[in-house]
Amino acid sequence: MEQTTDKENLQHQPVKGEQFNRSIGLMSNFALGFTYLSPLTAVYSLFALAVTLAGPPAIWWILIVACGQLLVALVFGEVASQYPITGGLYPWARRLWGKKYAWIAAWIYLWALVVTITSIAEYTSTFVASLFHYATSAGNMMLTSVVLLLIMMGVNMSGTKNLARVAKIGFWCEIVSVIALGIYLLIFHRSQPFSVVFDSMGVLASDGNYTTAFMSASLMGLFMFFGFEACGNVAEEVKNPGKKIPVAMILSIVFGAISAVISILGYLLSSPDLINIVNGKIADPIPTILNQALGETGATIFIVVAIIAMLSCILSLQAALSRLIFSFSRDKMLPGSEWMSKISKHSVPDNAMIVSCLLPVIICVWVYFQPDSLARITAFAVIGIYISFQMVVLAALRQRLKGWKPAGEWTVGSWGLIVNVLALAYGLCGIWLLAQPAAGESFVDRWTVLVGLAIVIVSGLLYMFITKPFGRSNAPENDAIEYARKLNTEQS
Repeated sequence: MEQTTDKENLQHQPVKGEQFNRSIGLMSNFALGFTYLSPLTAVYSLFALAVTLAGPPAIWWILIVACGQLLVALVFGEVASQYPITGGLYPWARRLWGKKYAWIAAWIYLWALVVTITSIAEYTSTFVASLFHYATSAGNMMLTSVVLLLIMMGVNMSGTKNLARVAKIGFWCEIVSVIALGIYLLIFHRSQPFSVVFDSMGVLASDGNYTTAFMSASLMGLFMFFGFEACGNVAEEVKNPGKKIPVAMILSIVFGAISAVISILGYLLSSPDLINIVNGKIADPIPTILNQALGETGATIFIVVAIIAMLSCILSLQAALSRLIFSFSRDKMLPGSEWMSKISKHSVPDNAMIVSCLLPVIICVWVYFQPDSLARITAFAVIGIYISFQMVVLAALRQRLKGWKPAGEWTVGSWGLIVNVLALAYGLCGIWLLAQPAAGESFVDRWTVLVGLAIVIVSGLLYMFITKPFGRSNAPENDAIEYARKLNTEQS
């Protein structure tokens, strides 16, 4: 297996003797990002909510968000190409701005990933309960989620090659369960015209405005199109990362958008009871549609495929979180950093992986006592990830305005500044949509997302200023222009 080269080691100052094996190719890297993005998970989890809020036109959020996140991916691609370093957002923010800025960006991202893993595990547990025909009580869901998290931790700790293999399996399960199934429904079970995607079916917001209703359905798209950054989180395990990581990010978004649109079109157009789904009279529409189209046996096969795809998503999420924690710990940023910055004989940060599993388990226990909070903590996870994304986008724009010209093997050339500005504008709009108050009587119910975000940010700032973890490492920071010039000199 390829080892991290001496030239690449200069970029991140690894712990002595601790190096990853470069065993991930383009297809595996793309599969990792795609299964983390997981169109199936987003469609199944939020299809009913989105269609109830905005009717069939909710499907357009897939394309809107895909275009916006593609701009973000282009920015990330240039940064990742210049800095192919494990941990993704944390080292990127550090090299583009500074250690304090990177600390808070990665702290927000870390907790958003923890909550995202919890959300996916909880959603997957409902599939498992459906497959094995047991009650979806809060206790059963918690136990199932914990077992799934532990199993995926075991697979992750068995080595990067197994991670890549399972990611590929998950990728093909996603293809079968979203694209192939969607095409099958459109060809053999279509009962609605294609024009239905322009028909709101009388849905209006509480203020009587459809625009408000349409905006409220944005979560389906916003929840789906992150995860492509996982391609960069494992940069030191990717072969030829400067060229392959940006391509893998872009492919994750493009294929994610295509598969999601086909899947949602299949569900919308094959439902003879679409008006009842929009009116909320069919609470869990996808199983109903599948039973009508595939029969009980076919629906069961789909559930098995869906479970495999969602488990692969959990696997990819755990891998991304463990590499972030490892990267943080390598720079001595967290309590127990020495322990969490160890790499096992399988070239996996095992101790960071244990923490990546334990933290979501704790959140699962919290969900057990607050079972109605799952949708709200999901929204918190998305806004946290969007904010950390935009901190990197903003940092990249700051460097461009100071004269930075990305010097990686992959760039967008003269379009860089325009793409960067548009990516930031898109991200700010997404954050605004996610920050809107939810339905509820109490203040906490309405503002759970922002309350949770405030707790994470304030706790991170307090820890940062009290313990000063950013001062424990001499890793490079704020050197984008200088490092780009160095790379250009070496290449010339």
